[in-house]
Amino acid sequence: MIQIYHNPRCSKSREALDLLRNKNVDFEEIHYLKVGLSLEELKNILQKLDMKPMHLVRSKEKIWQEEFAGKNLSEDEIINAMILYPQLMERPVVIHNQKAVIARPAEKMDEIL
Repeated sequence: MIQIYHNPRCSKSREALDLLRNKNVDFEEIHYLKVGLSLEELKNILQKLDMKPMHLVRSKEKIWQEEFAGKNLSEDEIINAMILYPQLMERPVVIHNQKAVIARPAEKMDEIL
């Protein structure tokens, strides 16, 4: 099943959700800001994205700028920052089978659907 890590306040995330609905595919909507992210879940996302943790960080977020920017962080420290502050994760992330994309723009999902 397709999963979308969705932030309802994000226009790009809403666009991706609308595109999934228009394609009439079954999907699971994950409100990661409410439920949080586990270490296993985040590592799984990174593996499916084939991406280093720093590439998944929203580095312009205020919390990143105030707490983490300019520090020499390990990958584990970056992952832990995203677990502690899930708003740091780029969105929306769409997963289908063993592949994932950051759906910016929403049409990027076509690469894995």
